[in-house]
Amino acid sequence: YALMDIKGHNKDRLLELHNIISDGVHKVDEIEENVNSLFLGVMNPEDNKNIRGFQSLTDRIEFINISYVLDSSTEVEIYKNIFGHHIGESFLPRVLENFARVIISSRLNEKSQALLDWIEDPSKYERYCDENLHLLKMAIYTGVIPAWLDDEDRHAFNAKRRRKIIAEAETEGHTGFSGRDSIDIFHDLYSNYAREDQFITMDTLCGFFTKGRPELAKQLPKGFLDSVRKMYNYQILQEVKESLYYYNEDQIARDIMNYVFALNYETGTTATCTYTGERLEITETYLVSIENHLLGHDVREGRREEFREETQREYTSRTLTQEIMVEDKRIGDTALFADLHKRYVFNLKEKVLEPFLQNENFRRALKDYDSEDFRTYDKRVREDVTFLINNLTEQFGYTEQGAREMCIYVVDNDLAEAFED
Repeated sequence: YALMDIKGHNKDRLLELHNIISDGVHKVDEIEENVNSLFLGVMNPEDNKNIRGFQSLTDRIEFINISYVLDSSTEVEIYKNIFGHHIGESFLPRVLENFARVIISSRLNEKSQALLDWIEDPSKYERYCDENLHLLKMAIYTGVIPAWLDDEDRHAFNAKRRRKIIAEAETEGHTGFSGRDSIDIFHDLYSNYAREDQFITMDTLCGFFTKGRPELAKQLPKGFLDSVRKMYNYQILQEVKESLYYYNEDQIARDIMNYVFALNYETGTTATCTYTGERLEITETYLVSIENHLLGHDVREGRREEFREETQREYTSRTLTQEIMVEDKRIGDTALFADLHKRYVFNLKEKVLEPFLQNENFRRALKDYDSEDFRTYDKRVREDVTFLINNLTEQFGYTEQGAREMCIYVVDNDLAEAFED
């Protein structure tokens, strides 16, 4: 037999079962039957008061120290097991995991000697982690090495250091929010803020602890909520960068070929590119959108016109007349293409976030996405925004609405500038 939690009616069941098993006889009316059984009663330490006064029971109690959960993935699975796996649909990606990290932070020791022996200057990670490196420790407990660690610290993280950090778990998880506390806190958050048409965001999460339940925030390490938000900001910015960098070699090649072809036409016209077969709307906005990859945004006045003239002159005097017509090269094998390709790739990798920093049309288009006003934007801007939203949904598990809300959060909080090196 087993009883879980010795409280309520289980107190009476405990005594009944204990009497039967202790005597080895189960008597019903005049009938007696021999009993040969094992009985287990499992309870939390605070329930010990319910069996005080029964010496035969207290002599048989064995206390086993079981730490509160220190792994954020496991903590999230507990919530899903209790409240249903659908709860994740009410949160923007990463936010539910951050709730678990906030809970777990109350269970950790303030300082970690093993971490300080490894990382002597935690302040260098202040943009991504808390001063006590709790977020780093949680990641290691979960089996993850954060991407924001520099190469030197990453190489210094050997098996011996890992064992020392993991060993500290033996002294943690005995204070802070208990498992029962965390379930009650989660229920409070979820029942008050989960809506069909509205996600629980980092703003919601931080507001819950600082304004809705300020007494809970007092049990958290100082500044931890701010650090969780910083790490979240960094992580979603990486997702945006990855999603914006959707170009493959074919896309880069098509952009370069279309651009070189378009330079031979007046702006405001349309033409079908000889090399790609794509019909182009040759507008100033279109040319600038390609030149942002070739030159960057921060160019001196008049440089764009100079670059167009230089490129068009190179194309007509050498690329077309010599390399293509005489040497029978494909445009992708020409010197002009190679030069533009090198420029494009460099600026694409270095300046992938510039649509957030410089292009007001891009920002407005994000807010107008999936509305009638979205159709009024230039084709290139619409394509960039659509690719961003699609990649966030396909690669990182966002819904279309969630991807849009996250992008607007990135824009409104100027995260691209905050993490710009």
